[in-house]
Amino acid sequence: MASIQYYDVILKPVVTEKSMNLMGEKKYTFLVHPEANKTMIKEAVEKMFSGAKVLSVHTMNNDGKKKRRGMIYGKTAKTKKAIVTLTEDSADIEIFAGL
Repeated sequence: MASIQYYDVILKPVVTEKSMNLMGEKKYTFLVHPEANKTMIKEAVEKMFSGAKVLSVHTMNNDGKKKRRGMIYGKTAKTKKAIVTLTEDSADIEIFAGL
């Protein structure tokens, strides 16, 4: 496994109806690097967003979908999602503030 820096761990936020509803409970959803573990994700969130204190991290691996182009079959890239729960006294994450 290559060394992954904290700024390489979080790829982008997931903006769906379900993830927006979870923001009221201080739960934020991110697409993360497939080789990142929970401690790396916790460290990355706390370093990237000032005032954020992580309570817990839940991760899920999603396999790539089967796609077809003509007679050729292939798969899309597999992804990893993380749901990060912040503590009650933690500051909100700024990138979700305007949504």
